[in-house]
Amino acid sequence: MKLLKATEKDIPLIQDLARRSWENAYADILSDEQMEYMLSEMYSEAEIGSHLRNPDYHYYMIQDESTGSYEGFIGYQYHYEEETTKLHRIYLVPESKGKGFGKGALQFLNGKVSENGDKRIILNVNKNNAARNFYESQGYRVYDEGIFDIGRGYVMDDYLMEILIHD
Repeated sequence: MKLLKATEKDIPLIQDLARRSWENAYADILSDEQMEYMLSEMYSEAEIGSHLRNPDYHYYMIQDESTGSYEGFIGYQYHYEEETTKLHRIYLVPESKGKGFGKGALQFLNGKVSENGDKRIILNVNKNNAARNFYESQGYRVYDEGIFDIGRGYVMDDYLMEILIHD
């Protein structure tokens, strides 16, 4: 597995990987209309481009070194809160799950966060998403929950999870 820093030329690939992942991960959680709305808002060229221009926000493409194929991506933001990095996005295409790519990406993130002086990583995960089990298996714990208005009358009912990073 290799993690490659994303640039603006990778936006179409990020959009494709997000769609492929979401169609699997959220098929039983979100309506088609909500999924389309969220993908169009959260993964627009303008939105991803603004992230890539933010010096604290980073995207990395997850590549299978043996095949050269892109299996997913990770997007996170240093200093989201005091001494805290927020993992905004980590998605794998369905056929890549269970092969260690997610675990490897989280280990990579832990190292990057430690190098940049933050002590904690936070994330939101939908209460109906099986990814919660994956995060817990990697040491994350639920510290709160919330219902978040995402526009157009849609909400996300999420767990807020965290892990503390030790040098």
